[in-house]
Amino acid sequence: MWYFSRATGLVSLVLFTAVVVLGALGAGRFGTRAWPRFTVAAVHRNLALTSVAFLVAHIATAILDGYVPLGWLDVLVPFGSAYRPVWVGLGAVAVDLLLAIVVTSLLRTRIPARAWRAVHWLAYLCWPVALAHGFGMAEDDAAYGWIVALDVVCVLAVLGAVAYRATRHDADTATRKLSPLGGTR
Repeated sequence: MWYFSRATGLVSLVLFTAVVVLGALGAGRFGTRAWPRFTVAAVHRNLALTSVAFLVAHIATAILDGYVPLGWLDVLVPFGSAYRPVWVGLGAVAVDLLLAIVVTSLLRTRIPARAWRAVHWLAYLCWPVALAHGFGMAEDDAAYGWIVALDVVCVLAVLGAVAYRATRHDADTATRKLSPLGGTR
């Protein structure tokens, strides 16, 4: 089960990277003829749900395996674990941030758009914290070059998407910023 936990952790990283990349591209605003905007938004949402499923499998197998002393409380309370407290703690911080993102996304139609957007921006903090958790927990895996290469590819993908988003001028976004409603829909 320990290997399954490590594998689901890596799959979670790849899936969450794809979610962050699509989010940075402006999931609902980025579209092409082959991939209309609603399709990109749906892929973003479904990848996020799939990522959460793999994360649950990652966490559950790490705890149930018993190879290391991890408890369910260690998943939510940062830096309290007896096993690698800093690295497990970073994982707990990432889970806490992710829970806030998921809960507000589920309540998106019931909360103000600005509140949802503010919490959703936590993804840009959640992802690197989760990446740091993976680096720290997999220090023995550094001997496997493909794992390091996978981490590098994930980092480059997110940096590329964020750079693209930062340099792209979107008329729709500019119009909303000028709106007297301040970008609320």
